[in-house]
Amino acid sequence: MTDARLRRGRGSLAVSFFVQGVTFALLVTRIPAIQERYGISDALLPAFLAAVPILAGVASVATGRVVARVGPAVVLRWAQPFVLLSLLAVGTGGELWQAAVALGLFGLAVGALDASMNMLGVSLQREYGRSIMLGFHASYSLGGIVGASLAWVGAHWQLSLFVSYLPVVVLLLPAALVGSRWYVAGGDRPGDEVPEGKGSGVGFALLVPLCLVMTFAYIGDSTVSNWSAKYLQDVLGSSEELATVPYNAYMVTTLLGRAVGDFGVRRMGAAAVVRAGAVLAALGFAVVAVSPGAWVGIAGFTVLGLGLSVIVPQTFAAAGRLFPGRSDAAVARLNVFNYVGFLIGSPLVGALGDAWSYRGAMLVPMVLVLVTMAYATSFGSRAARYGGGHERPRSVDVG
Repeated sequence: MTDARLRRGRGSLAVSFFVQGVTFALLVTRIPAIQERYGISDALLPAFLAAVPILAGVASVATGRVVARVGPAVVLRWAQPFVLLSLLAVGTGGELWQAAVALGLFGLAVGALDASMNMLGVSLQREYGRSIMLGFHASYSLGGIVGASLAWVGAHWQLSLFVSYLPVVVLLLPAALVGSRWYVAGGDRPGDEVPEGKGSGVGFALLVPLCLVMTFAYIGDSTVSNWSAKYLQDVLGSSEELATVPYNAYMVTTLLGRAVGDFGVRRMGAAAVVRAGAVLAALGFAVVAVSPGAWVGIAGFTVLGLGLSVIVPQTFAAAGRLFPGRSDAAVARLNVFNYVGFLIGSPLVGALGDAWSYRGAMLVPMVLVLVTMAYATSFGSRAARYGGGHERPRSVDVG
């Protein structure tokens, strides 16, 4: 594979991550507006939020089977436009059943999208021979910042969801389709040694530590994406406009962490980076839980983003190292626990908030993210700094 083709593939995949960041942020930061538009009660809201990751998990499992026949690039090429159109559908309806259908379609499309994007990222990282996964997720974070900023504009000017979403879909849909022309998947290189028992299949027992890490990380992430706006409004007494800021601040520091994270992995190894991220994330949750006002709460979410930013990309990369000959299948299975985390985290925080307090609910993801430190050795030794588990000569680095 030529260097130019690798660069184009890396750039087009980064665009895909960016588009998904914008799309997802526009959905989650307008949850209060979606709730109001469709008349969804506080008691029913967790069920709606839980349906999206359930369907996404189903789609992720199905994607693992589909890519064995058509490849992840084909799945991603068609899943991304479907996600954008589903977002527009969320802003179009007015009846409760219409919200259920639109969010259900969004969940199915997102499952296929997330799995195929990360499959391509892991395979390209192996082809590069150095850590680049954090860079892809940095593009996602940049998209999240743009999406959250657009959501703030919509809330500030009291725009309807449809008016907020339509220009974004009109701009990003053609960009996603054009960019998909250059998707490439790196292959397994000669010399990739498949450990005994790992090459012919994906042993779930070997993935369990990474699945737990993924679950804990997304419990934390879903707490921010699904509850930060309501937390600021209902607990800390902010305005609807200010309530869009925590997710934006979270995405800013997520972007910063991921922008420098690949360098940290190359210098110190993935395990050390993951441990540092877990400590920072726990500190952020603690600040949110005890914050006396909106701006301190925003500061907590800001620190939280810096910590969580490095964990998920390195979890996907570690799965690729464990199963170099079956990385697509490993990523598809691991990606399910992305949605397990969302499925557990969103209802858990809501239930604890209603039964106890939302401040107390923030302590649960704080404890879980600290448990991640116990599994840091699953990310490899200090020598496992690159995606393929070993360094390639610098002369072949192409970006």
